[in-house]
Amino acid sequence: MHQYGTMLESRRKARIAVSALFLLNGAAFANIVPRFPDIKTALDLSNGQFGIAVAAYPLGALVAGTLGGALIRRWTSGRIGPVAVLLLSLNLVLIGAAPVWWLLAIGLFIAGALDSVADIANNAHGLRVERLCGSSILNSMHALWSVGAVIGGVMGTIAAGARIPLVWHLSGAAVIFVPLALLVGRWMLRGSDLVPQSPSPGTTRGRMGLAGVLVALGLIAAAANMLEDVTSTWSAVYLRDSIGAGAVIAGFGFIALQAAQTVGRFAGDGLVTRFGDRAVARFGASLALVGMSLALVFPTPLTTIVAFGMVGAGIGTLIPGAIRTAEALPGLSPGTGLTWVTTTIRIGLFLSPPLVGLVADVASLRVALIMMPVLALGILVLSRALGRRSAGAWDARRQGHGPLPHESTTR
Repeated sequence: MHQYGTMLESRRKARIAVSALFLLNGAAFANIVPRFPDIKTALDLSNGQFGIAVAAYPLGALVAGTLGGALIRRWTSGRIGPVAVLLLSLNLVLIGAAPVWWLLAIGLFIAGALDSVADIANNAHGLRVERLCGSSILNSMHALWSVGAVIGGVMGTIAAGARIPLVWHLSGAAVIFVPLALLVGRWMLRGSDLVPQSPSPGTTRGRMGLAGVLVALGLIAAAANMLEDVTSTWSAVYLRDSIGAGAVIAGFGFIALQAAQTVGRFAGDGLVTRFGDRAVARFGASLALVGMSLALVFPTPLTTIVAFGMVGAGIGTLIPGAIRTAEALPGLSPGTGLTWVTTTIRIGLFLSPPLVGLVADVASLRVALIMMPVLALGILVLSRALGRRSAGAWDARRQGHGPLPHESTTR
């Protein structure tokens, strides 16, 4: 009985720890975004110089993202996750103190690389804890990342409004985040991230083949992230310039997406546990498809804002679902499926902004946004690659009252 109680306590601490790392990861870089205008002014950068410096962030993420799986196989997600978040927090100081643009670019490249590694490690560890819990919890962890991003953005906005010097602001943020990363790192699970090749929650293989499933999962996650990115980048411009909404109303498109996505992720765990990733993804993709189609046919501020909210609610579980299914595929080393999915996501981030901008210049932004229902339709078609809830899969794990044989819950 004492051993069982110790096991439950270790599992509870591990869940708190990895959830905290998701939140810290979201909050760290979000501190910088509201200070971008101050950084550009302080270094007297042209638009071109600033653009090149900022582009170093996704470049670093793309380069390092391919190494994430190898790192967690060598040192385990329980060690890599806290270290990556800790270094990401410390790197804020380098960005704030950069005296010239090329040092700023280096700092942002490092930030992107560390964020990518932290993302892979935290998702891998979240899946370990999820297997111990016997029910879906990864969606709520991603929701906490969104909460962290809001917290970090508020911190940065307050610091900018108070005219706090960059170095002081970002050093202060690091002073908060570094000890927290060290603290929760002590509660992470030890041991290998290896998963035995036992039946998972209904992965589709057969005719699709392993490579086909991996490609489909990467495309699902990339499409979901592109839907979010297109909304974040273009919603205010579309509402203001194409539909004629006021400046305040135009901001509600992004707010609707983020709020609905966060709520959808918190609610998503219960839905995925009951119905499976595939069924929830099909409903979510249908919601986004119908919402954006109606908004483009009837372009008013209200219908468009509601549609962006429907997109947010619909895509909330897609990336966690793709990650969960990819990591459950047989014959892959730990982190391989996860690395593939996150790398495909980051490639999509390079493609969507110029694609939307090019079509908007040639035709109109309204025409360019047709890609949103097209992406949702693509997710609907590819959703058969996602896991489905097989007979009692989650229930059997829950009734097992303990970890799977490969899991270690004690230090």
